[in-house]
Amino acid sequence: MTMKSWISLYGLLIRTSIKSRMQYKFNFFLASILAALIQISEFLMVAIVLQKFGAIQGWSIYEIGYLFAVMTLSKTLYRTFADEVHHLEKYLVSGELDQLLTRPMPVLLALLPQKFRIMLGEVLLGGFLLIWSLGGMMSSGQVDWTAVPQTLFIIVTGAVILFSIGLATATIGFWTTRINELQTITEDAARTAAQYPLSLYPRWMSSLLLIVVPVGFVNYVPSLYILRGELGSWVLAATAMVALICLALSLRFWRFGITKYQSAGS
Repeated sequence: MTMKSWISLYGLLIRTSIKSRMQYKFNFFLASILAALIQISEFLMVAIVLQKFGAIQGWSIYEIGYLFAVMTLSKTLYRTFADEVHHLEKYLVSGELDQLLTRPMPVLLALLPQKFRIMLGEVLLGGFLLIWSLGGMMSSGQVDWTAVPQTLFIIVTGAVILFSIGLATATIGFWTTRINELQTITEDAARTAAQYPLSLYPRWMSSLLLIVVPVGFVNYVPSLYILRGELGSWVLAATAMVALICLALSLRFWRFGITKYQSAGS
């Protein structure tokens, strides 16, 4: 099949998944509201501290709100189109992956649209925080309108980086089967830490979040240029390069890992 055919098939699978989910509209909207409340409670805890002290190591409430928003929207973009990568363990434990292996298409392409997520709560919260934080910084003259397209750019590159980390972590499951605990470290904990400036952390930890699990390139590194004019415009190109390298390495690791898969099904 041609690339155009694969894309058309992928679109068809996504539409089928959306139709299936929307059969239970109340559950969808309730889950969206709960997700938004959980996300906003995390930011409010920091906002209360910032309201009292004004800034943390020179980072204002608007700047931290920006970091939080970019990370939220990048994660939402990743998990909207590739949520089942994060849930690969259930396919490995139950043997459901065998069914995908029998389909006349790449396994990863068959896996991604299995349960397409419409993360309305996260989109609304991330969008609100982004508009609020950029609006505040624009009104003070810290940034101008060019920050908008630059931000949209790093949200996309950030989603690629998060997907790559998730895919690499999931691939380890071909050897260990159980990966939930590892995902808690490489995806959940790392992403939560990177919602705030890496300069707040010890050098060893910030290095870990830039080199080993490079979530720092999702929002922190590019924000140094977009919000503060530091480092230089090359940072955006470097961020895109990091995203492409992470994607290429994770896909290659996935192709190798799937050759080691042994069915756990009955």
